Amino acid sequence: MDGRADLPRVGAVLEGTVASLPYVVVDGAGREIEPVSRYLRDLLLGDVSPLTCRSYGHDLLRWFRLLWAVDVGWEQATEAETATLVGWLRSAPNPQRQRRRVDALAAGTVNPKTGKLNLGAGYAPRTIAHNLSVMHGFYAFHLHFGRGPVVNPVPHSRSRRRALAHVSPIEPARPHRRARLRPKLPARQPRAIPDSQWEELFAAMRCARDRALLACYISSGARASELLGVQLSDVEWTKGQLWVISKGTRLRQAVPVSPEALAYLAGYLEEAGLPACGDPVWRTRRGEPRPLSYWAARRILQRADEQLGTNWTLHDLRHTAATRMARDPALTLVEVQTILRHAHLSTTALYTTVRLDDLLDQLAEHYQRPTEPTRWSATYDADDIAAVFGDR
Repeated sequence: MDGRADLPRVGAVLEGTVASLPYVVVDGAGREIEPVSRYLRDLLLGDVSPLTCRSYGHDLLRWFRLLWAVDVGWEQATEAETATLVGWLRSAPNPQRQRRRVDALAAGTVNPKTGKLNLGAGYAPRTIAHNLSVMHGFYAFHLHFGRGPVVNPVPHSRSRRRALAHVSPIEPARPHRRARLRPKLPARQPRAIPDSQWEELFAAMRCARDRALLACYISSGARASELLGVQLSDVEWTKGQLWVISKGTRLRQAVPVSPEALAYLAGYLEEAGLPACGDPVWRTRRGEPRPLSYWAARRILQRADEQLGTNWTLHDLRHTAATRMARDPALTLVEVQTILRHAHLSTTALYTTVRLDDLLDQLAEHYQRPTEPTRWSATYDADDIAAVFGDR
């Protein structure tokens, strides 16, 4: 619980061989964990994304690693094991957050140039909350069929269920308490790249492909995975739009793109050649051309960050595009919601928040403005004012 011992690195999440189970969780001997497979198969039948099954599989693998370490079967798990996992996640280092560069900023510190917080060395509170939600759903599924422990080992909040039941859209949300062992989730504010730093970031791109990729990101507001799947048939040059597979609905939807971004895209295609039918537009430049993966696209931005001393991410490009659209007086908030494909208008409204960096000019004028002397109404006697408020 104190993080002094690491969980055994056994088991894995592998690609499945059948369509009903795209990902399989196996133990250290390579055997399929049948309870997990039943749960993931039920999720897929409920029309979730295969990548969701992969994410849930990793969370359940972490849970089973803990059970193997303390020698407890999944049917005998209690809240004590859940508390042990939460304690380990709160104190153990995250191997994905290890800094390989000696001159890199320490984890959990604020980047002095961007003002963004670097990721901490451990597991984030949202990672812990997501792991608990997956575990609760796993045991709730098996309890429905009379399997597993009698009581769900993951505590839940009854007040939260009451607050979310029969919610009227015209009434304010009722407050509720967090469930036991649940971490506090800080409210995340979108971080947009300032114009000056955007010009530096764009100038740091090394080739036509990278410049075209960033130009399409910043003008369309598409998510990273959505834009990487664009094919040549998805580009409508005359209308100025791209067709992407939306992350949430998995529908083919159109997103706008600026003429400048299309010009960069045309220059990239002229240099690299047209892709084969059915292949994505974005491809690798070394060796045999392959579709550009998310990790390769993220590495493009990381190289620029190392050069500039920043910590921008691919998702910050979507935040920047959304912030620019939301602050354009010619676009309404509902129109921006349609472009960004947000399910709720409240999500789009987050981009209308004014940051302190945007108020520097107004604050400079405020500080230079002389202080107005206090003036009292002529109907009050000066001696009475001095008696109540003093000679000042």
